[in-house]
Amino acid sequence: MASSAVTSALTTIETSPTQQQDKGTAYTELLRQIVSNSEVAQISANLAAFIDSILGESLSTVATRTLLSSFVDVVRSIPDSAAKIDAGTYALNALDSRVVQFDEQDAMIREILADAYQHQEDFIEAAKVLQGIQLESSSHQTSDDVKVKTWIRICRLYLEEDDTTSAESFLNRAKNLLYKVEDKELNLMFQLSQARILDARRRFLDASQAYHNFSFSPVLDGDERTRALSSAIVCGVLAPAGPQRSRTLAKLYKDERALQVAEFGILEKMFLDRLLSPFEVARFADKLSPHQLAQTADGSTVLAKAVIEHNLLGASRLYNNIRVDELGVLLGLEPKKAENYAARMLEQGRLTGRIDQIDGVIFFDGSEGSGEKTSVGQADQIIGRDLPKWDSNVQGLAEEVERVSSLLQTQFPDFVAANLVH
Repeated sequence: MASSAVTSALTTIETSPTQQQDKGTAYTELLRQIVSNSEVAQISANLAAFIDSILGESLSTVATRTLLSSFVDVVRSIPDSAAKIDAGTYALNALDSRVVQFDEQDAMIREILADAYQHQEDFIEAAKVLQGIQLESSSHQTSDDVKVKTWIRICRLYLEEDDTTSAESFLNRAKNLLYKVEDKELNLMFQLSQARILDARRRFLDASQAYHNFSFSPVLDGDERTRALSSAIVCGVLAPAGPQRSRTLAKLYKDERALQVAEFGILEKMFLDRLLSPFEVARFADKLSPHQLAQTADGSTVLAKAVIEHNLLGASRLYNNIRVDELGVLLGLEPKKAENYAARMLEQGRLTGRIDQIDGVIFFDGSEGSGEKTSVGQADQIIGRDLPKWDSNVQGLAEEVERVSSLLQTQFPDFVAANLVH
């Protein structure tokens, strides 16, 4: 409830027979007194009474708009977030029926409230209050920059709570007007928000590319570029194993800045198709966000699935064939589960080879997967490559024997003459 002094002063102004200009001056002076004399616990109630008074019928729209602008400055200067929210929320409710007349002041109050909610880490409320801004007002034209800035801010607030559905809807609104915006900072915020949404939706290959592109922006300082590159590497590591990920990892590995990032060790091992140890995986997992550690449909985490697929791909580089139970030991899985992983990667074209389920052996072709789903005909083609591969191995062995024989004749001719069988 407002203090008696403020209530009395407002009654005096309202009943005064003076002209509108004099009333405006009196309201401005009273607002100054409210700011300077009110306690923190009392200021929101005093400002609420002030709002009720100036929105009465005793003032013109022009005079009310001027006083509302002064009110906005006062609310912005309140140091206590709770008091700021109370005063701003009351003002928005009072303005609700006349928002068309005072849409500019309504927008400013909403931005102040969003800052206060954000300070309290209540990101959902901050986003909701910003959604009430009249960006398509008939009384004044809102610039495309302001629209895009508002939508991107709402998007980023939803991302803080991992609400990617709401975030993406506002990002799409901004996307439709982005080509009209020349502000580099806004464009950067859009790129980062897009990367974060792709990341949250587990589209890690696309997210890695977006983060990597973002890391080259000259507008960012060195630390921000490094963080973006680190996020690109993390997403690249979490992406499904296969030719597309290999190309992404190659691009990141060849980036000279990657050596400065803590994740370079695991990036190098994955790029070179080396097997990852549980210790390395656990150390990498400590740096991941909650959504990057979420469980997938088969009960494994996103990271665990990425590591299993990578180690399976690494095993295909080390072995021509391997028993299913031995592959399970290598991957830390039950044999049946290891076989299922291999079958899925073979089917999706991320691994080349075949599975002999009768003998329980997996044969690897050794070549790069195409990334396209295989059919029966393609599987037959893979099996048909075994004989040419055997021929190639025999030819290589014969050439190596010939090379050794030539070296012996050059360096030890007497020995060769005495022992060589023609």
